[in-house]
Amino acid sequence: MTGGISRFEIAAVILAGGAARRMDGRDKGLLALAGRPMVAWALERLAPQAAQMMVSANRSLDAYRELAGDVIADHPEFAGRFPGPLAGILAAMEATPAPWLLTLPCDAPLAPPDLAGRLGRALRQDDSEVAIAQAGGRLHPLHSLISTRLKDDIRARLLRGEHQVFTWVESRRHSIVNFDDEAEHFINVNTPEELDSYSQRLLLKGMP
Repeated sequence: MTGGISRFEIAAVILAGGAARRMDGRDKGLLALAGRPMVAWALERLAPQAAQMMVSANRSLDAYRELAGDVIADHPEFAGRFPGPLAGILAAMEATPAPWLLTLPCDAPLAPPDLAGRLGRALRQDDSEVAIAQAGGRLHPLHSLISTRLKDDIRARLLRGEHQVFTWVESRRHSIVNFDDEAEHFINVNTPEELDSYSQRLLLKGMP
């Protein structure tokens, strides 16, 4: 169990569908972090926390399938437009029967081992529809656990051209869960320099 929500009720998606402009357009999820693709780190971290694993991607689909069997692209009505992570979340919800979806951005791949557990406890305690993480003085709305019953609402938002994840979260019953004790798990990699620096830190720690 994960705080009242069984892992068998949870599907997880690694969000790797962005344009990665600050990485010179290179596909972030496939870039090597300490010798392994970032998406491989993310899959490893979430696999014990969910019954189904997916990767949301809009290019390099064959490369992602070599790492994860279940690769999904944005719905055709949004394809090619890079409409943001809400579209990847919607595609994942449409691809699973699970009542809950755990999300993780591919560029923050070292998720806490108790991410689903702590988010799930907050959902049950607060009777929320969405739980997101807060760490290091920042909100992390893509480290989330979301009711898949919200997929119609997300689709309607996207069709109206509304793409901001936290704006959508604020419109729903939501919980914010403090992870300051595990803030190192929320380091985000956005540039080649950050990738090199984080790789060196992990290698110095003996990881992988």
